[in-house]
Amino acid sequence: MNKRQKRDLYRIIAAAILFVPLFAVEHMGLLELLPYPWIALLICLVPYLIVGYDVIKEAAHNIKNGQIFDENFLMMIATFGAFVIGEYIEAVAVMLFYQIGELFQSYAVGKSRESITALMDICPEYANLEVDGELEEVDPDDVEIGSVIVIKPGEKVPLDGVVIEGESFLDTSALTGESVPRKVSAGEDIISGCINGNETLRVEVTKEFDDSTVAKILELVENATNKKAKVENFITRFAKYYTPFVTISALLLAVIPPILLQDNWFVWLERACTFLVVSCPCALVISVPMGFFGGIGAASKEGVLVKGSNYLELLSEMDTIVFDKTGTLTNGVFEVTEVISATEEKETILALAAAVERFSTHPIAESIVSAYEKKMGEIEKETKAVDVNEIAGHGISGSVDGKVVYAGNYKLMKEKGIACEAYAGTGTVVYVACEDIYLGCIIISDTIKAGAKEAIAALKKSGVSKTVMLTGDRKEAAFAVAKELGIDEVQYELLPGDKVEKVESLLQSAGKKKRLAFVGDGINDAPVLARADIGFAMGSLGSDAAIEAADIVIMDDDIRKIANVMKISRKTMAIVKENIVFALGVKGLVLILGAIGMASMWAAVFADVGVAVIAILNSMRTLRK
Repeated sequence: MNKRQKRDLYRIIAAAILFVPLFAVEHMGLLELLPYPWIALLICLVPYLIVGYDVIKEAAHNIKNGQIFDENFLMMIATFGAFVIGEYIEAVAVMLFYQIGELFQSYAVGKSRESITALMDICPEYANLEVDGELEEVDPDDVEIGSVIVIKPGEKVPLDGVVIEGESFLDTSALTGESVPRKVSAGEDIISGCINGNETLRVEVTKEFDDSTVAKILELVENATNKKAKVENFITRFAKYYTPFVTISALLLAVIPPILLQDNWFVWLERACTFLVVSCPCALVISVPMGFFGGIGAASKEGVLVKGSNYLELLSEMDTIVFDKTGTLTNGVFEVTEVISATEEKETILALAAAVERFSTHPIAESIVSAYEKKMGEIEKETKAVDVNEIAGHGISGSVDGKVVYAGNYKLMKEKGIACEAYAGTGTVVYVACEDIYLGCIIISDTIKAGAKEAIAALKKSGVSKTVMLTGDRKEAAFAVAKELGIDEVQYELLPGDKVEKVESLLQSAGKKKRLAFVGDGINDAPVLARADIGFAMGSLGSDAAIEAADIVIMDDDIRKIANVMKISRKTMAIVKENIVFALGVKGLVLILGAIGMASMWAAVFADVGVAVIAILNSMRTLRK
């Protein structure tokens, strides 16, 4: 408990110690033996003011600022009314139990918040800056790009950078939810927010603190509660109009029936007070946001960052999920597995392809260059290409020894009028031609990610009715991956712009209440991630592009976690709906009974505090896995 919660607890205990004997005395009829009624009033005012002075103070402050209708106002008016009609013990009881409920709410919200604010612990307090061979503790915000920092064993990594000396294991659990350490050594990237293991590391800083992984994640977490779900916005609007409505209704209940029926004013005033206590909307106003907050926190424990409760709500309605293939379902690590000759030696085919592909940064191009270097050593001068031209979605061309060399897909061969037979096996194929003569092809294979098959099966088990894979790969390779994973639909040989069109088409064919999610690497899939109802990005331990592009970020690239977060979202929505139905149902029933004189102030206390406590306990279930 924090200091405020402890203070409120002591006030509640003090008021309860005074209230219990007063309650017993009142039920024994001893208060009526006092010579003057105002003595009983003064005695009851002591525990009332001990436990409720802050409610009265807050209500008065809000009235002064023009914000009249809130729960403080309702409690103040209801208890004042109880004092007016002589129900002193009931007035104290209402305020006491209301404050008990408030304390419980405060504690429960604090526990829920811990699940998210635990991520704030990744924020580094200092960096060990190396200056002329000496270490100086500085604020991470003051460290410039290119500076060298030293990270000692057990310290948090304060900034993103490249390891220049040392070898250690990093605890990435705060970012990924995984307890398995990640090994880093000289030449490897290191990201902020991790905890260094048992060896000292020297790191060259590559990003300023404001652009670092830890800063991006903290910004994401801080803004997560700003994007509210539809049901949260409904509750906010509901409370805005509901509270004035019930206040006016209570006033009318206290005035109109006694006039029309010529009945006892005190009876109807008591009913109006009961009406006010019951109508306090705190059960909904607290439990619904808390349910979503808990759901976001539960996802963060899995190493999945959800950017807002609106995305958690959409995820519960997810019906179709679309995957990018490379880097999402497969590892994105390409290797040359075969060279097939048509008119030239295999070594020559590989050499010519490598000569033009060395100018491309595409993973397939890099795999060809890597395979050639392993086989033949460094690319020789006479095999170097000039006038290299990358042909989007088709391949690449360049001049080698005065002859034009083409390396690309089957579409490129057809476009250039080069006769060749399409390869029928699996894997990515790069066709190689010189001038108008087809030389052969290079087969490159990408391995399926561990756990991808289980992830697809888990999603289908969770209620996803359609799984789709989009790829620029050719038909045979695409279908081979889809068959192994159990993907329902495959779209192949797509250019980068085609993916958006395919997602648009799938969105149009989906039902109004069905949602489509896209899962990609967050770097070259940003347009598709933005267009889908829900965009999942592979975080790659916190890449900037992934965090910026997606609605939900899987920090360690494990797509098996999508099904887990989907379960969390559906559980969260079920709990939120349970709370709404339960709170409105009980309050509605007691409001009606109170209006006709069949519910006492004690029933009103249960309908307010009891319902709130039960709803909050129910919301806390979202924190459990």
